[in-house]
Amino acid sequence: MTATPAPAVDKAATLAWLRRISGDLATATIKRLEETLPWYADMPPARRSSVGLVAQAGITSFIQWYEDPTSTAWIGADFFAAAPRELLRSVTLQQTLQLIRATVDVTEERVAGKDESVREAILLYSRDVAFAAADVYARAAESRGLWDARLEALVVDSILTGEADEELPSRIAALGWHGHGEVSVIVGTTPAQFDVDTVRRTARKLAVDVLIGVQGSRLVLVVGRARLPGREEPTDELPFEEIAGRLEPSFGPGYVVLGPPVAALVDAGQSARAALAGFAVARAWRGAPRPVEADDLLPERALAGDALAKQTLIERIYRPLQSHSPDLVTTLWSYLDNGRSLEATARELFVHPNTVRYRLKRVSEVIGWDATGPREALILQTALILGSIGTAEPVRRRPLGRRPR
Repeated sequence: MTATPAPAVDKAATLAWLRRISGDLATATIKRLEETLPWYADMPPARRSSVGLVAQAGITSFIQWYEDPTSTAWIGADFFAAAPRELLRSVTLQQTLQLIRATVDVTEERVAGKDESVREAILLYSRDVAFAAADVYARAAESRGLWDARLEALVVDSILTGEADEELPSRIAALGWHGHGEVSVIVGTTPAQFDVDTVRRTARKLAVDVLIGVQGSRLVLVVGRARLPGREEPTDELPFEEIAGRLEPSFGPGYVVLGPPVAALVDAGQSARAALAGFAVARAWRGAPRPVEADDLLPERALAGDALAKQTLIERIYRPLQSHSPDLVTTLWSYLDNGRSLEATARELFVHPNTVRYRLKRVSEVIGWDATGPREALILQTALILGSIGTAEPVRRRPLGRRPR
């Protein structure tokens, strides 16, 4: 004898029953949230009310969907329509999925044994809602990403142009800048296939934060030492020269120029001006390394009319030497004019070559540049020329003459 299947519960009766208990389901769901989700209990009353509205909307939408499963594509949007926009910013995707799970668990427990088809419908509907939640948060993240990119471009442009205003610190904070100290600007060319994520990953490994500006063929990185969340503080901070070397592969072909470090991000315009000036004249140095420091391009920048480079050469080379000892300036002039020959310089100054050698060593100790190298000799000679132009009493060389008998 063949067994006849048990008759299914009438769908209309099930729908009527679901509508009657929808209020109880919403109340039970809120109670479950309070018992199982600590983040929900810590919310302000207005936010908890908004979450309750979302749960209620989910139960109502399920009943509508159960009545007409063809409405699946629209239910997801209806489910989150009750959520105010600020709720999406305060509730994470993980918390949203926990909310969905709690609602499904309560509904599933209540309908258990009533009708197996309802239980299966709940599982199917919860899957669709989870996908809808992911779509909502993905679109919100995409919008935030576009906004952040525009804001980041605005901040970098403000730094490059030196048009920092009172709103710059708030814009920097809105970008989530983690910098806490010195900042330097790197300028180079934009590669054909530029990967922003690779730059940010490299920066995180170096314990620095970075602002990225793509201006046509020019790529600008504003780099600052950072306290990144979830990372221990490094015992030794990398020098910016090494940081620039690690970031160098992210640039396109051509020169990469590192501006001098400044105290804070709001002062980054000084580093940016030096880096941009160096980038404009880097081709004039045949042996320029990659990356090259902007201060190593001081002669080329000064010849191109960069007032900052002229001032830097005078302040860091000419004036310290002049204030320390006029003999150092005279010896350096003579040494450079005589093709960096110790003997010729000694003859001109009527001193022993060891005296010249000692004075050149003192020059290096005072200003940090060594006149015996060809590149540094060019920097020092440019500084002497600029310093002499800017002084009322030019440095005069002693006339050549015979040694006294």
